Amino acid sequence: MRKRLVLAMAGVLLAGSLTGVGRPAFADHCDPSVQGAECEDVGPALEDFVDIRQVPPGDTGVRAGRGSFTSRCGRNENGHRNSDNHIVTPGVSNGAHHVHDYVGNLTTNGFSTDESLAAGGTTCRFGDRSAYFWPVLRARGAGTGAGTDEPGGASEGNVGRILLARSVTLQFRGNPVSRVVAMPRFLRMITGDAKAATNGGANARAQWTCTGFTDRLTSRYPLCPRGGPVLRVLDFPSCWDGRNTDSATHRTHVVFPGANGACPAGTRAIPQLRMTLAYSVPSGPSFAVDSFPEQRHNPITDHADFENVMPDRLMSTVVSCVNRGLRC
Repeated sequence: MRKRLVLAMAGVLLAGSLTGVGRPAFADHCDPSVQGAECEDVGPALEDFVDIRQVPPGDTGVRAGRGSFTSRCGRNENGHRNSDNHIVTPGVSNGAHHVHDYVGNLTTNGFSTDESLAAGGTTCRFGDRSAYFWPVLRARGAGTGAGTDEPGGASEGNVGRILLARSVTLQFRGNPVSRVVAMPRFLRMITGDAKAATNGGANARAQWTCTGFTDRLTSRYPLCPRGGPVLRVLDFPSCWDGRNTDSATHRTHVVFPGANGACPAGTRAIPQLRMTLAYSVPSGPSFAVDSFPEQRHNPITDHADFENVMPDRLMSTVVSCVNRGLRC
């Protein structure tokens, strides 16, 4: 438990030293301008932010081959959001306890099934009815809005104005050492760990950076020079066991390749999904990703989910583009 007033003052100082001006990094559960006001600190902490210029270059995420296919699905202009997760907590409302942005399938919610998704509409081109989703990013602190007391919202500690991504890139990439095979229809995958702040980093895959600095990635919130866009880079596993479309942990049927890009024995390479989400954020340490309440909005908890509902013909096109080294 820390005083919000102290955090607010520190946030302004940090923002000023790194990016000019900014708001403090805290949830607006009380008015820090009131002398002596104390509130529960739900994060994020100032140490969760870093000037991107202090991150050394070198890390660019999962290695990939030359070929790629980009599914164009918009950036959730229609405001499709809920706090569900049909992959991890099926048949439950507010199973995520934080709000997700969706693109692709228009019907995705906690009660979605393979059959309902196959019958749903989509925001994607070429009949890609896949479900793509991730926790929203919010502007936080004084003057950014307190959010709404809806499932996954203020009552869960997720407050502030939801930021609509300025761009969403959904790219399926090749493997650097082998050809890929088609993903099976209804393959379900997750990347990252929504509870990494308490579980530890074994399954964490958070990757943050700024436009113009994509040769470096960090697991902290980046403070970008001159208010440049913040990027979230979410790489999915791409080595499939050849049999299952899901598993008990949602992790063992599709795993990540090794450091050289090769898939482990007993698995085969499939197109590797990379989501790149770009945001215009307020200056300074004044934004955060939605999270479970106990995760304190730690940037390491960033994660995303995907279910493949592409028509078989479209998936064949993806595989052909990737294996031929084309950019489609």
